[in-house]
Amino acid sequence: MRLLHRNSHGDLTFTDDLHDGIPAYAILSHTWGKDEEEVTFRDMKDGSGRGKKGYKKIKFCGEQAARDGLQYFWVDTCCIDKTNNVELTSAINSMYRWYHGAARCYVYLADVHADQPGESSTWEEAFRKSRWFTRGWTLQELIAPRSVEFFSVEGDWLGYKTSLEPLIHNVTKIPVQALRGSLSEFSVEERITWVDMRITKHGEDMAYCLLGIVNVSLAVIYGEGKAKAIARLKRELALQSHISVNEVEARQYRVPFSLKGVPVINKFVNRKEELTALREHLLPAREQGRRKVTVLHGLGGIGKTQLSVEFCRRHADTFTAVFWLDGRSEDTLKQSLAAIAARLPMGQLPEASVNRKLTSEEDVDATVNDVLIWLSIPANSSWLLVFDNVDIDINDPKAPPGAYDVQRFYPDADHGSILVTTRLSSLAQLGAPIKVANVNRKQALAIFRNGYKYFRESPESDQLLEKLDGLPLALAQAAAYMSETQCSFTEYIELYDIEWNTWMNTNGDQKPVQAAICERDKDAANLLLLWSWLDYQDLWFELFAPAHLRLTSADEVVAEWFMLVTNSKPKFMEKTRLLLRYSLIDRVKNSGGYIIHPVMHEWAWQIQDKYQRGQNCQLAAMVLGLAVPLESEKGFWVLQLRLLLHANRYLKCLEISDGISDRRSRIGVGTTALDGFHGLGNLYCMQGKLAEAEKMYQRALEGKEKAWGPDHTSTLSTVNNLGNLYKNQGKLAEAEKMYQRALEGKEKAWGPDHTSTLHTVNNLGLLYADQGKLAEAEKIYQRALEGYEKAWGPDHTSTLSTVNNLGNLYADQGKLAEAEKMYQRALEGKEKAWGPDHTSTLDTVNNLGNLYADQGKLVEAEKIYQRALEGYEKAWGPDHTSTLSTVNNLGNLYKNQGKLAEAEKMYQRALEGKEKAWGPDHTSTLSTGKLAEAEKMYQRALEGYEKAWGPDHTSTLDTVNNLGLLYADQGKLAEAEKMYQRALEGKEKAWGPNHTSILDTVNNLGNLYADQGKLAEAEKMFQRALEGKEKAWGPDHASTLNTVNNLGNLYKDQGKLAEAEKMYQRALERKEKVWAPDHTSTLDTVNNLGLLYADQGKLAEAEKMYQRALEGYDKAWGPDHISTLDTVNNLGNLYADQGKLAEAEKMYQRVLEGYEKALSPDGVKTFVPALNNAYSYGMLFERQGRSSDAITMYIRALRGYGIVFGTEYYWYQAAYKRIHNLESL
Repeated sequence: MRLLHRNSHGDLTFTDDLHDGIPAYAILSHTWGKDEEEVTFRDMKDGSGRGKKGYKKIKFCGEQAARDGLQYFWVDTCCIDKTNNVELTSAINSMYRWYHGAARCYVYLADVHADQPGESSTWEEAFRKSRWFTRGWTLQELIAPRSVEFFSVEGDWLGYKTSLEPLIHNVTKIPVQALRGSLSEFSVEERITWVDMRITKHGEDMAYCLLGIVNVSLAVIYGEGKAKAIARLKRELALQSHISVNEVEARQYRVPFSLKGVPVINKFVNRKEELTALREHLLPAREQGRRKVTVLHGLGGIGKTQLSVEFCRRHADTFTAVFWLDGRSEDTLKQSLAAIAARLPMGQLPEASVNRKLTSEEDVDATVNDVLIWLSIPANSSWLLVFDNVDIDINDPKAPPGAYDVQRFYPDADHGSILVTTRLSSLAQLGAPIKVANVNRKQALAIFRNGYKYFRESPESDQLLEKLDGLPLALAQAAAYMSETQCSFTEYIELYDIEWNTWMNTNGDQKPVQAAICERDKDAANLLLLWSWLDYQDLWFELFAPAHLRLTSADEVVAEWFMLVTNSKPKFMEKTRLLLRYSLIDRVKNSGGYIIHPVMHEWAWQIQDKYQRGQNCQLAAMVLGLAVPLESEKGFWVLQLRLLLHANRYLKCLEISDGISDRRSRIGVGTTALDGFHGLGNLYCMQGKLAEAEKMYQRALEGKEKAWGPDHTSTLSTVNNLGNLYKNQGKLAEAEKMYQRALEGKEKAWGPDHTSTLHTVNNLGLLYADQGKLAEAEKIYQRALEGYEKAWGPDHTSTLSTVNNLGNLYADQGKLAEAEKMYQRALEGKEKAWGPDHTSTLDTVNNLGNLYADQGKLVEAEKIYQRALEGYEKAWGPDHTSTLSTVNNLGNLYKNQGKLAEAEKMYQRALEGKEKAWGPDHTSTLSTGKLAEAEKMYQRALEGYEKAWGPDHTSTLDTVNNLGLLYADQGKLAEAEKMYQRALEGKEKAWGPNHTSILDTVNNLGNLYADQGKLAEAEKMFQRALEGKEKAWGPDHASTLNTVNNLGNLYKDQGKLAEAEKMYQRALERKEKVWAPDHTSTLDTVNNLGLLYADQGKLAEAEKMYQRALEGYDKAWGPDHISTLDTVNNLGNLYADQGKLAEAEKMYQRVLEGYEKALSPDGVKTFVPALNNAYSYGMLFERQGRSSDAITMYIRALRGYGIVFGTEYYWYQAAYKRIHNLESL
């Protein structure tokens, strides 16, 4: 080791290379600057280092050492001769020891400035963000030294490592014991994870900076690369510990064993046969193999969970990680999986997943996906997942709502071990089945002795054991009861027989266990009965706090026992202690909560009389409904999921119980329970469970109308929420009634300008927009906007939301300039209020993208979508649903630009992401497009929508309409007509005959009738659509002009060419006025006019139209866009008709090459315009006498027509005849 010596004059000289007798020294820790700025060994030797920027650090270290009475110090930049490979290797392998041996370690932070006198403390924030914490080498410099002091760039002292320990731990996440230098408590695998979030200049240093921390030595080979250096480190670790390299790699994924949240008993009676079977089926093999799945199945109370717990305890060290998952429902399972993220080693999950707050379903789903990906990493193959209490079979026809497929939550990789516990023998086929039977006599005796120390074998004890039939739960509870009450075996047998008769006869009045508990503590017994209305797991004291607080201030008669038990946590725990002593409940480890066995839970429900059920029904509603958090509360989603299980149990009990209206007056619980019902409605609504929400809201509304009257503000709040619910269900007429009632009531109670009134006004605007009542919607939005501006000002977020809504409305009305103004105002306000990257700001950015796309400003739209996409990916991650919606929008944009390959990539990404986030049947997944196999996608979407929302929901009908469009494109005109008719009837029923969405379907029917040659029927449809659109949107709206254009097409097909020309000219004039002459929609009509002029024989005029359309398309979309190529094809047809065959060939060839470029090789084979082009090209070759080329083109068209339309299709037959005629020549 070579040190620097500072004499009394401040001169610096090197010592010899010391091996023994090393004096006390200080050591510097810092971050390196640019190579040319740092002082090297040679610089110090030749005296040239003083002029370099890095000398400041060396000077600081020497002076600080002198102040601490040290003459010697060491700095890595200049005390190692890095040109000497032997010395460099020795230094790197000795570095940890040198830092550990230093009397003082000074950390010089070049990016932290000390606070100036009179300034508030700011250095701590800079300290947290210091580059020093991001470097690989500084890890050992933090851990190894016995004394570490931190200094600012000015040399001012900031603190010791010990005094700054909480701050350093918060920044680095390194355990406190490790910061104190005690590494023996941590495995090598965990120590390696501490460097995960750090970087080094040279990739190899990511391995070398760990040498001292993991206590190994390596040859230093710069240039070999990071991967090889790390591989050598792993081999060395493997050699030292006599394990394989694969096991070393697996160890980096080790997670400390924990049974937090799992009910655990301390005295487990050995079940050797089952444990042996589990060991044989589940323990990881030494070499990586296939996934191992085992299913423990048996009766409730048979001991499946405790058997699994014991297996995990015994073999925790054999697995790299053991994760316990709550399989009672899909929600609890996803929450369990998401919770794993916080336990994984640093750096092994995306940062977005680690920092995700799990405040929405999308966040939970995204985190679950990241965890499943982590479990699928090839080297991470030795974990165990325990899916506990999977007691619902999705394949059971009688399965209750909420049934799910547990296999959807298996990691994709074919490795690891999975254990499923279930009561259902039907699920045994999921893996290697192990049936958990009743315990034998020896085991039964052991269970009894564990709970009853006075046990003596006798004929009476034998009789009791025989009655309990080896059921572990019954044995444990009998032992606990006898231990607590000191009753004899004979007395317990009598009580057991009475209890059994009670089970057989629900009208019986004798309840022995309940009576025994009541004798000790009536309040504890009542708590047990109330619990039966809630879920059997996860009961905690804080659940009751909101209800207790509300009832304390309410003027109502409340059950005294409830107020006493929930008054304080000590009182609550006092009551639960008795239930614990009777083994009726258990603690959930490390959660502060309690669990009751399902058998006892159901028993507590069954034994209640009518009065008790009435009282507990009301109390449970208050407890749950008042505990529902607002979406603005931190961590609201986690609490909602916990409450959801209780709500589902409560709803089940409510539905099988008698009505409660007569009980309310008898027991005096009163109106607070109604707010509980309302809160439960909110919970279900926020969780997307609309049918359950409606039941709760209706119950709340009926009660509030009776208790407070129809115009009470609390009643109106429920009315408004019901309106929201009906809107989400697509019941727009019912929603309107609710909103109107709420609005009238709020105007009467609070006045027209109250913010709560304005919220309902805004809701009405949204509804009218959905109903296509755009004029009414505009009036409502304007009223809401004026009110918000008056109440809160122009820049308030609620004001800006209404501005955004107005933008959406104007866009729907075709008032694109006004829409753009609204979006720009909303965007500027949101950027000011929330910043450019806030998700609400990004929503408006996305809306602007949609607007630009509608305006034909495709370049601007792409930029806007890209901004939104980057923002969403940054804020929410790549798999968040809002991110995926923008991905889908980009797909639409690329499709419109003719970039079909890019569009398909976007659609595929959106589809995969939505399937991952929401599952294959979620409505958003179903709305994501895909170019290939469109019919399958629409059919899948239709089935999913019908399942999720029913056959008459508007989203279902939209997909029915899309299927109609697809069938029409495929030439399946009869099927298309059925789809359109179904969509039309359903929409007329949902929205009325004049809704704008209905008019679109009417227009589609007109197109279909035109294709079928039913021209009179087509004209009626187009005329109806035109009248409706002119009335709803006006004569200049884009949708109106599209129908005008369609009428032109119809008249053209009818041979009414003069009328057709009038329609086209009207459409063209209006579009030029509204959108400008180069808008793509304008160009579509120009192209149609070209077709018309060609049919009229006005070939010169036709050519002018085609040329104009072509120039416009080239400019707007580029030369290879599908619409551009369609016009090129039309020009080819025109040139062919004019006899300009060479020019026609150029056009056809350009079209052919363009389609092949724009579409995939398989896509071009079935793309109908490409097939038509091939047919036209064949005709051209035939006219030119090029029979062989003509046959090639005809065959191409023939095959495609056959795939798309079948062999009976007219143009298939035409192509076939032409091929036959040419081949016979």
